[in-house]
Amino acid sequence: MKVRLHCSFLVLFKLPNWCQVFRVPPNKNVDEIMGKVDGKIALVTGAAMGLGEADARLLTAEGARVIMTDIDDERGQAVAEEIGADYVHQDVAEETSWQDLMAHVGRTHDRLDILVNNAGISIIADIETMTTAQWHRTLGVHLDGTYFGCRYALPLMKKRGGSIINMSSIVALQGAAEYFSYSAAKGAIRSLTKSVAAHCQSKGYAIRCNSVHPGLINTAMAHAALEHGSGLKFNEAEDQEALRLQLGLGEPNDIANMVLFLASDDAKFVNAAELVVDNGATTIMQAR
Repeated sequence: MKVRLHCSFLVLFKLPNWCQVFRVPPNKNVDEIMGKVDGKIALVTGAAMGLGEADARLLTAEGARVIMTDIDDERGQAVAEEIGADYVHQDVAEETSWQDLMAHVGRTHDRLDILVNNAGISIIADIETMTTAQWHRTLGVHLDGTYFGCRYALPLMKKRGGSIINMSSIVALQGAAEYFSYSAAKGAIRSLTKSVAAHCQSKGYAIRCNSVHPGLINTAMAHAALEHGSGLKFNEAEDQEALRLQLGLGEPNDIANMVLFLASDDAKFVNAAELVVDNGATTIMQAR
């Protein structure tokens, strides 16, 4: 037997509490509706520009208290003041900078809910032309920085749980001859992420750890890659948006939206995953 309920039926009975959770209260000001990470404490490295800046802006807009770190103090401080975040100078390759930073976060907030290990550099060199110093510097920023971040975040996340988001790249899934050290570092971050997630789960910590793998995104780093590869000077184009679309570049917010998802409780069952955000570049064969 089929039973059809009309709208008028609903007004005769009070909905149970579990149903009401999904309803926005009447006359609720849109500005008062909680964001996806409302009240959470978030730390974003390499946040003065590019993907890190986009992450910091979106997390702040969604209610998080954000601590931004970078070595570009002028730019980082300006962004932090604009969006209402905190800014701390940090070279992520230096272990002591992490020890000092996490001690500060612990004293100020007594916890950390979200860590975005985003800081990175890109040195254009293949295995035959790269110097050992360049190799160590790239791995220092990317791999050591991510290791230190995860290592020193755990004590602040153990009690309440949290989300660690490590920025990798599609070059972790492919080869990249002229970005040899960058590719190696991003591949290592991919594996490190899974091991951190496995460790936290084995210890019973409610800490998720995932990696994000962007494709080519409209940032200064991508502009440098384009100029090196084709001589194209993106910033000199008359219509940069048209050129962006022509080249198939993503936007920083495409990555920030994935970071927001992973940082939020919407992703409570997403762990040890590698989230590729590249418009299919790694899997869709392009016509020649």
